[in-house]
Amino acid sequence: MVKRFTPSALPADHEYALLAGRVMFEGDPRPVIVRGGRVLDVSRAVDTVADLLDLNDPASVQGDDICGVDELTVGEGDYALLSPIDLQCVKACGVTFAVSAIERVIEERARGSADHAAAIRAELEHRVGSGIRNVVPGSDNAAELKAALIDAGMWSQYLEVAIGPDAEVFTKAPVLSTVGWGAAVGIRSDSTWNNPEPEVVLAINASGAVVGAMLGNDVNLRDFEGRSALLLGKAKDNNAACALGPFIRLFDSSFGIEDVRSAELDLRIEGPEGYLLEGHSSMNQISRDPLELVQQTLSEHHYPDGFALMLGTLFAPVQDRDEPGRGFTHKVGDKVHIHSPKLGTLTNEVVHSCDAPAWEFGIRELYRSIRKRHAVAAA
Repeated sequence: MVKRFTPSALPADHEYALLAGRVMFEGDPRPVIVRGGRVLDVSRAVDTVADLLDLNDPASVQGDDICGVDELTVGEGDYALLSPIDLQCVKACGVTFAVSAIERVIEERARGSADHAAAIRAELEHRVGSGIRNVVPGSDNAAELKAALIDAGMWSQYLEVAIGPDAEVFTKAPVLSTVGWGAAVGIRSDSTWNNPEPEVVLAINASGAVVGAMLGNDVNLRDFEGRSALLLGKAKDNNAACALGPFIRLFDSSFGIEDVRSAELDLRIEGPEGYLLEGHSSMNQISRDPLELVQQTLSEHHYPDGFALMLGTLFAPVQDRDEPGRGFTHKVGDKVHIHSPKLGTLTNEVVHSCDAPAWEFGIRELYRSIRKRHAVAAA
């Protein structure tokens, strides 16, 4: 049975939104724009989404009507909706909310064991909760709080990036490895403590300008990262462990950086056993401004194909699922819905990474596809 895209997953005001993404058409991942419920192939004008984001006025690009949004599918074949980015590197900022900072310290102190999380959470909330929520990272007050926490034996590398001058920035996923709406998202089969991370994700072009935003799921293995921060790569970068979409909403008169700063995100997880978890994240609670995080990511480096930047999450997975005190962890079959009114809804189902479709379409395949596309157009 073919799974189709749900038009209700579009932004609430999609008739005014400028949406960009990718669709597999005739075996070729085409850059597209969505207008009036129709999917327009813009590959005659630009080879990739990265090229599209570099244009001064993406809205002016002409495209060929290939299908309606209700005809988009998941998986292989024509009209298959893909992750909306292609050549962009996927970067991520962690510990950008006070609650997530406390949760990372819990993982560290629990050495990746969910059994000890509840008691540690209570102690940390009592000792540092109010202080970390009210301090500006990198400020004199933050330095004073750091000194006090060091004296109390409560300091952590996670608190360093939460309230210190430098944000945590890491590479979440290789180029072309992300999955889109409706695709499976993966957790390692040897992980016993993990969770989704619902986030707003910025789209930055080759000039370093923020040109749009989308939703993302930074799937995280709490047991791996909790054992050692040096396992961050294994905790974050796994097959199908980064979902983006459903489309990039490009900045225009109806949507801009202020909408990102004020975005509200809702998380809903439906378990195969009837379990239900609902959470909420408000971008106005972020400890560093999104544009500051972009600048810290750019640093002294340059991204010639642009990049996507995950901004972190307020979601704290503390609701017990199976045993009291163990909090939340995924089960195979979980359906994860991340919603924000102006960005739409990103929906994915959890599987083990080894059971998710293998990532086989890499950079070489993209180049071959583009060459074939041009050859057909020239014939």
